[in-house]
Amino acid sequence: MSKIICVANQKGGVGKTTTAVNLAACLAEAGKQTLLVDMDPQGNASSGLGVRAGKKTVYEALLSECTLDSILEKTKQKHLLVAPADIRLAGAELELAGLDRREYRMRAALESVKQGFDFLIIDCPPSLGLLTVNALTAAQSILIPIQCEYYALEGVTALMNTIQRVKKGLNPTLEIEGVLLTMLDGRTNLGLQVVAEVKKHFRQKVFATTVPRNVRLGEAPSHGLPVNLYDNRSTGAEAYRALAQEVIRRNK
Repeated sequence: MSKIICVANQKGGVGKTTTAVNLAACLAEAGKQTLLVDMDPQGNASSGLGVRAGKKTVYEALLSECTLDSILEKTKQKHLLVAPADIRLAGAELELAGLDRREYRMRAALESVKQGFDFLIIDCPPSLGLLTVNALTAAQSILIPIQCEYYALEGVTALMNTIQRVKKGLNPTLEIEGVLLTMLDGRTNLGLQVVAEVKKHFRQKVFATTVPRNVRLGEAPSHGLPVNLYDNRSTGAEAYRALAQEVIRRNK
């Protein structure tokens, strides 16, 4: 049974792509057949795994010009494939607007491949447009990264409203996989206050794992590697390894 999880937060700089890439890599490291779907026109999830988008990308798959299966690329992490994206995907918002069942294009694209994977992780763009709606409609659950900063919950209300609209009209079974606290500096009172505030807001939906500020997490994408391959023993690698185990346990 495959599980489709989208990683989304329209607020930039919260560790969304970092989480999508490294969660996918650590699920694969744990022996789970994993697919990372890059739905961000910036293509950072693809480049962060050392994958260059080819002639056909997620953009063409969304427009039914090719199958998703035909664009999958191998990565340096065993058991992990990626469906790459690049700036061409920015045009999809406009082109999808005039198509039938425009919100269901990613769900349809995933149908042909999902049985081959234990986990499918979708990296969403930092917006609540049609690409993110496609991801929410295709997914069974959403993982929300929240940065441990003063404005942590700013914008989360808009995201929750979008989730509710998608549940009501497009994907009634969509659930919150969990809320992940990122960039935590446990030495500061502010960081600990944000943790308490988010736990008060989301209760049992907050993952026990928190991701600390870690230089290696920032360096790894420039080498085209997930953090577990770049620095296996770094605190960033250990955090995402722990998160992967939590996700696996929640989906047994």
